[in-house]
Amino acid sequence: MKVQVKQQTINGMKFHFVPNKKHKTISFVAKLRAPLQRDTITKRALLPYVLKQGTASFPTRVELQKELDELYGAILSITGGKKGENHILTIRLEVANEKFIPDASTVMRRAAMLFEEVLFQLNGEGTFKEEIFEREKKTLLQKIHALKDDKMNYANTRLIDEMCEDEPYSIHVQGYEDDLISLQNEGLFAYAKSIIKEDIMDVYVTGDFQTKEMMELLEELLSGKTELLNESASPTKSSSYSSSPKEIVEEDSVQQAKLHIGYRTNILYDDPKYAALQVFNGLFGAFPSSKLFINVREKNSLAYYASSRLESHKGLMIVMSGIAPEDYEKARDIIREQVEEMKSGSFTDEEFEETKQLIINQLLETMDHPQGLVELLYQQEVGGKSLPPEQLISDIKSVSKQQVIEVAKEIEEDTVYLLTSKGGEKNE
Repeated sequence: MKVQVKQQTINGMKFHFVPNKKHKTISFVAKLRAPLQRDTITKRALLPYVLKQGTASFPTRVELQKELDELYGAILSITGGKKGENHILTIRLEVANEKFIPDASTVMRRAAMLFEEVLFQLNGEGTFKEEIFEREKKTLLQKIHALKDDKMNYANTRLIDEMCEDEPYSIHVQGYEDDLISLQNEGLFAYAKSIIKEDIMDVYVTGDFQTKEMMELLEELLSGKTELLNESASPTKSSSYSSSPKEIVEEDSVQQAKLHIGYRTNILYDDPKYAALQVFNGLFGAFPSSKLFINVREKNSLAYYASSRLESHKGLMIVMSGIAPEDYEKARDIIREQVEEMKSGSFTDEEFEETKQLIINQLLETMDHPQGLVELLYQQEVGGKSLPPEQLISDIKSVSKQQVIEVAKEIEEDTVYLLTSKGGEKNE
């Protein structure tokens, strides 16, 4: 499936029009990108909560929801997250296509107007409504406290804290309690206004529409809202450490220990070896047929779960497993063995071909959903490289066994993190 994308930059906003007949809804997505920084992250973490509570024309959550309901149950979501050393705010409005609704000729214009409101018409003058600001601060504070209760997520955060100690990537995406408590309403409002001018902004529209008409509509509504020069951010540079791997053991009241291991892949999204790295990860730990799942969980019954995932914009691979506290050393050593097996090419042609097909199927499935398609396309902006989905699929198909072995040899273990039960075996 070839994805048609028409791009246009207007007043510093880069528009990506992705017309297709497959999606029955129209999705408007704005991606706002800025460097990960400790002094702004808590504001960026709080903004999605506050922005969801209303706009200038729809100043309460009830009024905003009423407008979404009148747009035939449109869905608005505002989220934040990190890709490499960038923080991304995502504003997404998904609306029914008026083509499929009788007597609904104004739906698209109303939806585009609402999208513009959420982006540019803040709910307040100089400050947000005080009760909304205070309430959403409490909501975010609860989320920060709740992180400690989600032990898998917590172990992952602690691993990154230790592994990327002096790098922006270690900044907590949900913000920091101290910064949140001292954050003032005026400060958040001023920051919300500044990101429209300073963030790198990409706007995606997907669905069954006429490109020319949609371009004209968005140009009319969004033109002149920002004078930002949308420069492509340079991709995150991978950091590599040759020092011996760190081992961190911490205790908590857990029954199931969390063993997470961080590796430096030394390969980023814009690297020619990117496709081979995807195949490596597929064979190593991304699927139930992977080495980690089969050898750590199935054959040795050492883990409740065992998998690996890549951070393609930072050059990291994270292995996550849940184990019995007494099995720490055994599980760690078997995980290390799997990396060595990959380096020696210890996988069959059948496993190799099957894994490539699993990755391709996963990509095709992702492209079937408007949200997934936008995320795939946006990787190119963050990674600073044109790699259309169909090209990525073609690259995966042409990866050789030798290329996977070469990638495996570049991977370096950096940090082992164990969260284990109090009073259990430490095995340091």
